[in-house]
Amino acid sequence: MRQARRATIGATVTCHRGEGGVLSPLTAQTNVGAGNWKGLGMWAWILFRVAGVVLVLYLFAHIGVISTARVFGESTLNSTFKLFDHPLFVLLDLLLVWAVLFHALNGVRVLLMDLGMGIHRHKAVFWTCMGFAVVFLAFFAVKAFVYIAGHHAGGLGGLI
Repeated sequence: MRQARRATIGATVTCHRGEGGVLSPLTAQTNVGAGNWKGLGMWAWILFRVAGVVLVLYLFAHIGVISTARVFGESTLNSTFKLFDHPLFVLLDLLLVWAVLFHALNGVRVLLMDLGMGIHRHKAVFWTCMGFAVVFLAFFAVKAFVYIAGHHAGGLGGLI
């Protein structure tokens, strides 16, 4: 019994309907997961990693910017902060908010799956978490556009 089980775990058998509608095995091949790269789970996995990379890059950039005060002086830090007031950087802050929201809420989803909650309804859990992310991102987007419109005479035209 144990040997028979070991022999079937690593392989999948592809079957087709032969003459008379009888299923017959074609070949035994190892499943490398290629079929899993088509759905929502694949995109959740990829975007989770992309958001993580964005957050790590932001962390290093943040440390670099804050350290300019210590290395180059307070006036350099103040001029750097004035640069970040540019509408392009305000829009990049929206990318940061997206990364934080997506990574955090998708992390909650993964944690729920690890605890055994919502496994059979993982798509509904994913879309619920993303719904919260969209609502929060919309709130921050409105704040960002109001800030750009109020502080820059050119509005979004001042991006260049």
